[in-house]
Amino acid sequence: MALTKVLITVKTYPTLSEKYDELVCTAGFREDGTWIRIFPVPFRKLNLESRYKKWHWVELDLVKNTSDYRPESYRPRDIDNEIKIIEEVSTKKDWALRKKTVLGYVYTNMTELLAETKSKGTSLAILKPSEVIDFVWEDCDREWNKAKMDAVIANQAQGSLFDVEETKEIFKVVKNYRTNFRMYSDRTMA
Repeated sequence: MALTKVLITVKTYPTLSEKYDELVCTAGFREDGTWIRIFPVPFRKLNLESRYKKWHWVELDLVKNTSDYRPESYRPRDIDNEIKIIEEVSTKKDWALRKKTVLGYVYTNMTELLAETKSKGTSLAILKPSEVIDFVWEDCDREWNKAKMDAVIANQAQGSLFDVEETKEIFKVVKNYRTNFRMYSDRTMA
C-alpha cells in the first residue's frame, strides 16, 4: 500500500466521538502542494512516536473518506495504524521550506474562491485579503454534548480484549475550551 506524505499545518481542538471517544481533524499539504484533510484521528490515543505537530512531515496510509463529500477529505485506512513522523520543517532561511510547499496557490479574491467552492467543492484554501477589517472570537459552550459524553463513558466501561494496556485505563476527555474565530476583510464583508 502506498503511503501518503503530508506536511501538517492544521490540527483541530479535540471533539467527542461516540465510536472513538475523542478525535481531531487534521489538514495539511501533500508534496505537490495540494490540500488534504485527515479525519478521524484519535490523536491523544496515538503512541507518543506518532503524535505529530504542526510543520511535521508525516507518512500514513490514507483512503478517500466516502462519508465526506469534500474533495480534500481522506481517512486513515486503519485508524489503529501508526503515523510515521519523517521530519520537522524548520523556520530557518526565512521559512523557505515551509513557503515552498504552502504558498503554491494563494487566493486574493474571495469571489473567485467562493465560485470554486460551488463548482468544485473546494473547502480548504489560503486566502490573503488585501485588508483585515475585524477579527472576532467567541467561546463555545463549555459543556460537551451529554449524549456523546455518556457514549464515551459507556465505551470506556465496556473495554475490549484487543485494547493495548495504556488504553485500558480510563481515558480522560479533554476539557471543552473550544473557540470560534472569524475574520472580516474587504472581500468577506460584501
